[in-house]
Amino acid sequence: MPTRFNAPTRYLQTKAGSLKPTVCISFWLKVKVPRMEHQNPIAFDNTYAQLPGRFFSHQRPTKVQHPALIRVNTSLATQLNIDPDWLSGPEGIAMVAGNQLPEGSEPISAVYAGHQFGNWNPQLGDGRAVLLGEVMSREKLRYDIQLKGSGPTPYSRGGDGRAPLGPVLREYILSEAMFALGIPSTRTLAAVTTGEEVYREEPLPGGVLARIAGSHIRIGTFQYFASLQDNEALKLLADHVIARHFPEISAAPNPYLALLNSAVARQASLIASWQLVGFIHGVMNTDNALLCGETIDYGPCAFLDRYDPAAVFSSIDSGGRYAYQNQPGIAHWNLMCLAQSLLPLFADDQEVALKHAQEAIDTFPELFWAAYDEGMNRKLGLNRLQSGDRELGQELLTLMAAEQLDFTLTFRFLSASDSIADDRHANDENHTSLANLISLPASLSPWLARWQARQLEESTNPDERRTLMQHANPLYIARNHRVEEAIAAAVILKDLAPFNTLVDVLARPFDFQSTHLKYAEPPGPDQIVRRTFCGT
Repeated sequence: MPTRFNAPTRYLQTKAGSLKPTVCISFWLKVKVPRMEHQNPIAFDNTYAQLPGRFFSHQRPTKVQHPALIRVNTSLATQLNIDPDWLSGPEGIAMVAGNQLPEGSEPISAVYAGHQFGNWNPQLGDGRAVLLGEVMSREKLRYDIQLKGSGPTPYSRGGDGRAPLGPVLREYILSEAMFALGIPSTRTLAAVTTGEEVYREEPLPGGVLARIAGSHIRIGTFQYFASLQDNEALKLLADHVIARHFPEISAAPNPYLALLNSAVARQASLIASWQLVGFIHGVMNTDNALLCGETIDYGPCAFLDRYDPAAVFSSIDSGGRYAYQNQPGIAHWNLMCLAQSLLPLFADDQEVALKHAQEAIDTFPELFWAAYDEGMNRKLGLNRLQSGDRELGQELLTLMAAEQLDFTLTFRFLSASDSIADDRHANDENHTSLANLISLPASLSPWLARWQARQLEESTNPDERRTLMQHANPLYIARNHRVEEAIAAAVILKDLAPFNTLVDVLARPFDFQSTHLKYAEPPGPDQIVRRTFCGT
């Protein structure tokens, strides 16, 4: 029997770690939601839509039959000056579904190009996404509101432009988990079911996600206009990005070179943050690299369980191009593509332009390692970076790989103990629970001795160090088997409770949550997820 989601389950996220159920608690029981009338519910202030027409196509979302609310991100809506009650009501649901557009929206689908797994594709674009417009946050920062899964566009390349429910839930879980970890990321404002089926290998329930980003301008956006030798468009795009994301460089002697340097710095910091939590993106194509420095596209991504630097999860990455250990190098390669695209803006003399570009690109390794080393020291409870610290961290990782230790739990265990057999905190519920989740082998004893000796060179006391480490080492990550479990419950059983619980637990990744320890557990042998899949 076809799966259908007939009515809204209205969960409002009132604050991190809590849910406020409203109106109905059944995922499939029909209820009548009273209509709420609001004027100007979203204050759009669009700038990208004012660029020339060759940057995008005007595109309205395709309406769906029976939209139903999955969840509203209340705190994010409030930050964007959007009334969460309106967003969870009939008009807000209709907007997220693409059935009704608020006044001031200018729906467009953007064009871009890109290297996908190293292969050049001269025209891509928003194949299943529509940018409704831009809004200003309470902090006076500009954000895009984009609908993902909202139907075909001129860039769909024969696709239906729709999203199955599973990938919608996956992106909600992962994007908000990354945000809670402090990693720059696109975010999810709300998600709905469509009441329609999406056909992939089998009929699946459909969904639409309202995605928030600093902007959706990609390295591939610059590549598109560079490939057409449209230098006027390149300059317009670069000026737009500078004004939007890097206004401080507008008065630089060479603002376009400063733009490249700024992009290099943001990517170096972003990729370092991925490596420090064991995150594997899976599709690091140039069309998935945002100039604003946020993580985008949560298709075949995954977090490491057992530490394996060569780990690959994506079903479409058969060659391991985007393996965990390759991510810094791929980011460097992607930035080279950006530099090549920007060459006409650096200088009239091609040799001078190439020299400037090379100098900027060559800063990536140093910037990456600076961010990574600082982050690894925080994970090890070390405040001052000094000679030998990088080797200390890398030696630990080598031991973890050899012993097949869980990445997240090893670092969290170290934040609660000074040795393998540390019973000073035996009555500490946090420590006791960790000891039940992971035990470190004796092979780590020599390394622990060196680590403890290094700690003596710090001015922090043990309690201060543990606090520092527990703020750097999450207990909860979006474990692959828990994500799949939540998706299966929603898609097969029409039960959103596991999804909502998982989102709430991951909103507090560094906090010990005694009633949710199962979400910190590594997978059992029959729970291991070996392959993740693209939502298209």
